[in-house]
Amino acid sequence: MSNVFIAFQTNEETRSIIAAIAEDNPNATINEQPAMVKIDAPNNLTIKRLTVEEKMGRAFDLQELHVHLITLGGHIDETDDEFTLSWVQ
Repeated sequence: MSNVFIAFQTNEETRSIIAAIAEDNPNATINEQPAMVKIDAPNNLTIKRLTVEEKMGRAFDLQELHVHLITLGGHIDETDDEFTLSWVQ
């Protein structure tokens, strides 16, 4: 088993994204630091557009993630509705 990870800048937009990730990925570990938030999860992590929209209270295009992204680790599978990081074995 390997962990995937994603790190975002700390700002108003990412608070909702991080809350959505925490809700949809209960096994994720969230490490908040002064300028960034790093999220680790065993094997995979999925960011769902609908959950982010619920948290933000507005429409959200998953491509917006890239504006706030610092780094990530894992294989990316991206659709209009989900952004998934995983390790393929």
